[in-house]
Parts: sequence; C-alpha cells; structure tokens
Amino acid sequence: MNDSAIEITRLIRRYGKTEAVNGLSLTVRSGGCYGFFGRNGAGKTTTIKCLLNLLQPNSGTLRVFGLDPQKNEVAVKSRLGYVPDSVAFYPWMTVRDTLDYFASFRAQWNRDIEADLLRRFGLNPSQKTSALSKGQKTQLALISAICPEPELLVLDEPTSGLDPIVRREFIETVIGAYQSGDPEHRTVFVSTHLISEFEGLIDDFTIIEQGRESLTMRADDARDRFKKIQVRFSSVPAALDWTGALQVKQNGREVELLANGNSEQLLEMLRAHQPEELRCESLSLEEIFVSSKVLTQTAP
Repeated sequence: MNDSAIEITRLIRRYGKTEAVNGLSLTVRSGGCYGFFGRNGAGKTTTIKCLLNLLQPNSGTLRVFGLDPQKNEVAVKSRLGYVPDSVAFYPWMTVRDTLDYFASFRAQWNRDIEADLLRRFGLNPSQKTSALSKGQKTQLALISAICPEPELLVLDEPTSGLDPIVRREFIETVIGAYQSGDPEHRTVFVSTHLISEFEGLIDDFTIIEQGRESLTMRADDARDRFKKIQVRFSSVPAALDWTGALQVKQNGREVELLANGNSEQLLEMLRAHQPEELRCESLSLEEIFVSSKVLTQTAP
C-alpha cells in the first residue's frame, strides 16, 4: 500500500498568463493532519481543485492514494470527503433530503455520526437548504464530508462562516474524533487562515507564496527550530552584535529576536549582558506563517 495520501510533483496551473501554481511539490503522509497555508491568491484552492480533478493542470503530476485523479476519478473520490471554500446545495431540498442524497453515492454512511453532528450543530432536518445561513451551509457540508468516514478529508477554509464556539468544537471534537477512529489511515488536508485554531492538530505543513512552496516542515520540528527571544535590560543597551538573529525589534530597553536553530547561542550572548528579564519561547505555527519570508530568506 502507498503510505502517502497525496503526492504533488512540480505542479503548474495557469489562468491565461497568470501562474496560479508554479512548480509546487509536496507529499502528505497517511494518518496525519497536514496544514496548507498561504495568503489569498497564493494558489491553495487551485491546487486543491487540481487534486480533485476539478481543474486540469498545465503540467506536473498528482497522485491521491497513489492513483491519478484524472484517470481514476471515481476510485479517488470514493475514498475522500471534501468541503470547498464556497458551499452550495440544491435549494429545493431539505437538510434531510441533502444528506440522503449524498449518502446514496457512498458505500457506507455512519448514521450515528450524522445524528450526533446534527444535534451538535443544531440543524433542523426538515429545514430547506435555501433557508440556511452561510455558517449552517458549511456545517451541512462538514456533516456530508465526515459521515462516509473517508480515508482523506480535504478541507478548504472549512470553518468559514462558523461562530467561534462552533469552530472550536468542530476542530477539537469533530476532526479529532474523525482521526482517532483510525489514526493510521485517516488523513486531513486542510487549507485555512485560522492557523491558531488548528495548531494542536497539525503534524506537517507547507506554506506557499505566489504558487511556490516557501517552507515545508514537521510542525514539532518547526517549533523546536524557530524561537522568539524577548529581553529587557536595565538601561538602553549599547550597540550589541545581533549576528545570528533573523530579526531584531528594539523598543527602548526591550528587544525581541527571532532565532533559527541557534536560540541557545543567542541566549548565552544575552545573558552575558545581565538583562533584567529574558524569555525564550517557540513560535506558533501562525507566527511562523506570518514571519515565513524572514525565516526562509535567512534560513541556513
């Protein structure tokens, strides 16, 4: 069996003369949660649509479960669930009709999960989908994606339109429960701007910039490597040698540094100047994303 859920190699997708995705390569191992981060227009949704054979790439190769999604579309889609960034349903159907419709295409459908999620989200099965709010439509899409218990869950801004309480419950409880049901074989591939809310679930991530891979790492390795050091001196420090720091921000007696794998050396240098206060902490994944240009430009 292929131990990679997704393999993308040198993917290129153009819209006219604009290259939305430009030579992107990444591998998503089975059984983890993979974060796919980038600014608006970076190429995230285009990449996902190519994976699902909703768009044809100009060049490059894509494999899902080792299969070509163009040549083996049914085999691939029968093993995954997908929540797009923009959700729409047949307006004349009720919530119940919609779920039954989706279930009819699936080899299996967990009615217990369906009932639990309808209760959690407070959705009325008899309500027409045309009367649902944006957030409720997203909730219905999430139920439709999870009930077949697919091997791969592809989420493109899955919590868009959800209120903070529902977002947190969905991320921590629903996705966590989905993965724990078969942790070695269930994979989540999530594109999101709400990186901090997925922090505890993400095992690996890729940051893309203008359609290109900017940084790919294991989440734990990234937190070990990239550190934020905050120091306060008793008086405004004389010019210090900040060699080795990725970024230095000084505000009077206080200084903040970014470190790339050399935090211990920087801490030792700072201790020699007898600071009043000295703190070192790992960057969160969101902070790594925000600072990715600095981290990748200066990374050894």
